[in-house]
Amino acid sequence: MVDYLIFLAISTAIFALFGLGLNLQWGFTGLINFGHIAFMTLGAYTTVLLSLKGVPLIISAVIGAIAAALLGLIIGFATLRLREDYLAIVTIGTGELIRLVVNNQELPVGDTWVSGAFGVQSYVIPFSTAPNLVVRLIMIGLLTLLAAVTFFTLWRWIRTAQRLLAADTAKKTSSKQELASRLGVGIVLGLLTAAIYISGVIGLYNYNPKAGLMLLSLLVLAFVFWRLEILLRSPWGRVLKAIREDEEVPKALGKNVFWYKIQSLMLGGAIAGVAGAFFAWQLSAIYPDNFQPQLTFDAWIMVILGGSGNNIGTILGAVIYFAYDAITREVLPRIIPLDEARLGAFRIMVIGLILMVLMIWRPQGILGKKEELTLGK
Repeated sequence: MVDYLIFLAISTAIFALFGLGLNLQWGFTGLINFGHIAFMTLGAYTTVLLSLKGVPLIISAVIGAIAAALLGLIIGFATLRLREDYLAIVTIGTGELIRLVVNNQELPVGDTWVSGAFGVQSYVIPFSTAPNLVVRLIMIGLLTLLAAVTFFTLWRWIRTAQRLLAADTAKKTSSKQELASRLGVGIVLGLLTAAIYISGVIGLYNYNPKAGLMLLSLLVLAFVFWRLEILLRSPWGRVLKAIREDEEVPKALGKNVFWYKIQSLMLGGAIAGVAGAFFAWQLSAIYPDNFQPQLTFDAWIMVILGGSGNNIGTILGAVIYFAYDAITREVLPRIIPLDEARLGAFRIMVIGLILMVLMIWRPQGILGKKEELTLGK
């Protein structure tokens, strides 16, 4: 159970990062990106191939993120002066183009060239060797600090809704709904944090390399979330929201809308590139088929489910998605007598039905705001 919880924590952190990049592009800027997997693919392969050349892992991951950001720059210059549906078409094509190029070209794997169809294996992974006791205790201390910060952030998030309820006498109903949703989400995320913390402490003390990777992925997720929250509350973030609502308004105020869109596409791509590095480290061997377009739409599910334009909502969407995936894999085979292929199709059908009901009942997602929807305008 400890190993399985660590695996789920890593997967959730990776796709929360992946979703945060998409949420920045779509939820805050209104850019419809259906090929987000392209950034993850480029980040993963750049990181892995550079590490096989002897480049340190951190530098490899940073260069992978830069490569993904440059891809966003190229896509932006090609499409952002056109209508947004062109961006959607080009990004879908770009995601498949990169995957097919990687599949059909020879790659510099170490000192030799290997066909991309054979994948890349035997590359360096962070914390693959067991550290000494002092380092393990330091890692446990970092995990404890991260858990404490998470609990404090959730508590402050709920307290903000309580203060708004006390101050807002005109909109008591909406404020109560906001407080109830934050309280429920806070309790769920708090319990999950406690479970992950206990599993992480056990995994780090009786050293498991995946526990080290989990700690690193959670630290990076926390850092990216923190910096994004600061950025999106800054004047830069307010300009992005203005572009999402009506780009003619910031244009009239003298803002370079095209350049702000480029920045959003590049930063979201860089975050997805970092997620790609962690995805490669988790898999321990990568193949082109690991980067199917389905992963982009999984990220869209997480963003829509949690609420677009809300970073906590994106993380919540990733948690719900992987919780659903884990529960249905364990429970459904005992209830429904289907073979594995039909069971997989049934699970996808059920999550599609859940999304349809959610779009009818609460189209803004669990934590989103209806007035901030970007599709259908």
